[in-house]
Amino acid sequence: MSPDACVRTRSENPSPKLTPQVPSLCAMERALPTQQKDAEATGELNGLFDAMMRKPGGRPGQAPPAQTPAESTPQPTSSSSSCSVTESWREDRTRSVEDNEMSLPSLATAYTSILRGLGEDPLRQGLLKTPRRAATAMQFFTKGYQEKIIDVMNDAIFDEDHDEMVIVKDIDMFSMCEHHLVPIFGRVHIGYLPDKRVLGLSKLARIVEIYSRRLQVQERLTKQIAVAITEALKPAGVGVVIEATHMCMVMRGVQKMNSKTVTSTMLGVFREDPKTRDEFLTLIRG
Repeated sequence: MSPDACVRTRSENPSPKLTPQVPSLCAMERALPTQQKDAEATGELNGLFDAMMRKPGGRPGQAPPAQTPAESTPQPTSSSSSCSVTESWREDRTRSVEDNEMSLPSLATAYTSILRGLGEDPLRQGLLKTPRRAATAMQFFTKGYQEKIIDVMNDAIFDEDHDEMVIVKDIDMFSMCEHHLVPIFGRVHIGYLPDKRVLGLSKLARIVEIYSRRLQVQERLTKQIAVAITEALKPAGVGVVIEATHMCMVMRGVQKMNSKTVTSTMLGVFREDPKTRDEFLTLIRG
């Protein structure tokens, strides 16, 4: 081939485009400072969180690797969940009187925003003091957060040679639906079979008051009352029945004026022995 032909061939074939080289992940990792790599190895990201707080690794755009059964998060067992339920009556109070005083202005401000959101004028005469009144009322409706069951029970448990059923029925109950923040009200019936220890009768009503004056669902409220009595007295058995009207079913939604919800929790012989359970249910209906 002549030199001219070689020149023509090179001119007819354009130079290939240069593709920018993207550094590989391995190269990027090598470029990381040694200190940062050491921190990642020990799980100390930003000096705050350990390796358990990091999201599963993987390349950008790639789904995180599937966890093996050994690596998957363990699910709570029935024994651990039941233990948490039975120990819930010992929980510390989550709110104090001082907390009420500090949070009152922010609650009142929130109610002012609600009034504006509803299209009302918070500055008109009838609503001037409504935000503060509503905030104070909500604190009262949820005053159960300020009390501990153990404080109520400790000075009212008495040794008594009595092993027959004790029932306190028709205890008035007022609570707040945690889904809609509207009232739940009704009656609570409590029965227990003592094992040489009894609880002051008024304390049963106090237990109802403490748990009901919180944001609740009726099913949980029923169980909390029964578990608290069981843990405090260690009786042979406990039965709790609640009949309640939910304003979220009366004022809104299906709007069924005469509907009532009945829930029950039976523990010990109340659950195991049909005769004991039937005796309790018969007595609270009488």
